Amino acid sequence: MALLILFFYVPILTLVVFSFTDSRVLTFPIEGFSLEWYGELFRKPDFLPAVANSAIVAAVSTVFATVLGSAGAVAWIRYRFRFQNVFRAVSFLPLLFPQLLLGVVMLLWFSVLGNWLGFSTGLATVIIGHIVYITPFALVIVAVQVYGFDETLEDAARDAGATGWEVFREITFPLLWPGILSAATFAFLLSWGNFYVSYSLAGTARTLPIFVYSGIAVGSSPIYPALATLNFIPALILVFLVDFLRRRALKRQKLATA
Repeated sequence: MALLILFFYVPILTLVVFSFTDSRVLTFPIEGFSLEWYGELFRKPDFLPAVANSAIVAAVSTVFATVLGSAGAVAWIRYRFRFQNVFRAVSFLPLLFPQLLLGVVMLLWFSVLGNWLGFSTGLATVIIGHIVYITPFALVIVAVQVYGFDETLEDAARDAGATGWEVFREITFPLLWPGILSAATFAFLLSWGNFYVSYSLAGTARTLPIFVYSGIAVGSSPIYPALATLNFIPALILVFLVDFLRRRALKRQKLATA
């Protein structure tokens, strides 16, 4: 486990270290340290279109994946229907596909459909690919919350005269909210940092991971490691903020059910 953790974090740490080099090329060992490349980022913000594309893709994909995953989780846990095992298997299939293979397979389908319907790959196809990829993750996360849901609370509300919408608004949604929020956050981060599916389906459009890869792959200036390092900051802020909101929601949930 220690070796696995080391293998995961060493490349990230190396990327951060490279962003502080005073050299104009990526060389190791680093001869000196400087903040020059962080200043260069804001003097020539040509990465902003890629950031905007990533934000659009992640936001739209997160909304659809969270809604579909939440609905699927409720159907999976709370209802019994024909072909339920088939539904579960199909829901998990995207999890079993490597991202690169999933991207290539979807590129094949979009190429066929594009020739037939007259469209090309771009942000729309990236969004569809991300939804396919991240929805099963959202489903699994929400399913854990649904599994621990006490349905007698809904029955008590109905017995007290609450309508179906009132039960959902006052009981069901608030109690499932921590799981939904966690699923949405995880989905957003998966979409924001996704490279393989985006690279396969983006066409001429560029998201932030593609922009960073295109710079680092040719061994150019350390401005790209600096950009990748800055990319970690909002992700960490989002994780801590959502964890705070999740904990507060759980406290309210305990108080409401006490």
